[in-house]
Amino acid sequence: MSDSIAGIHHVTALASDPQRNLDFYTGVLGLRLVKRTVNFDDPGTYHLYYGDRLGAPGTILTFFPWPMARRGRHGAGQATTTSFAIPPGAAGYWQDRLGRLGLAAAAPEERLGEVVLSLLDPDGLRLELVEREGTPSDDPWTEAEIPAASAVRGFSGVTLTEWNPEVTAELLTATMGMRWVEQAGERWRFEAGTGGGATRVDLLARPAAERGSIAAGTVHHVAWRAADDADQLAWR
Repeated sequence: MSDSIAGIHHVTALASDPQRNLDFYTGVLGLRLVKRTVNFDDPGTYHLYYGDRLGAPGTILTFFPWPMARRGRHGAGQATTTSFAIPPGAAGYWQDRLGRLGLAAAAPEERLGEVVLSLLDPDGLRLELVEREGTPSDDPWTEAEIPAASAVRGFSGVTLTEWNPEVTAELLTATMGMRWVEQAGERWRFEAGTGGGATRVDLLARPAAERGSIAAGTVHHVAWRAADDADQLAWR
């Protein structure tokens, strides 16, 4: 068994309208629709997979779209933000692109030495585009109109919001083998494995936050990578 979880395999979220979801993630963010299947616990629901050219681990954001779903509430006890990695210098391109498409995004900000652009998907899912050197993919989907020099390169990480951050920090380090990296105010940063793309977990310490409610526009789960079946069984 490995000493540490290797990093993020995929993130799964909930959506409402499947066509609107497809249009945003392929047409706006330029991800590849890697696969369309069904939720095997609910075969009447699509399961949509978006990622890089090969659908590599660490690049895949998937959705269960429920057309009549109400919008969820972000809060404590949830993965509240999903962060994608983009090449250094690409935030300006994305700010311009989102503006041309009439989509709101916060102005790029610097956080812990990196440039971050925050936005929402059509269901209110919180996303970030983070300028990073280390990424999980060097093979972005380039069939969209987005130039390869600015294309999304998989995940940077996820952000968890917690009432009791010490408890989650203990799970991340003592059980999952992640390491503490740094802290800035309420944000505690951890990394898995050897670092790089799709290995980061930011923990927001917000003891007064309202508890989150899962529905459209919220994360359903974060899945972690294992080397093989034996490694996965050992972690289990």
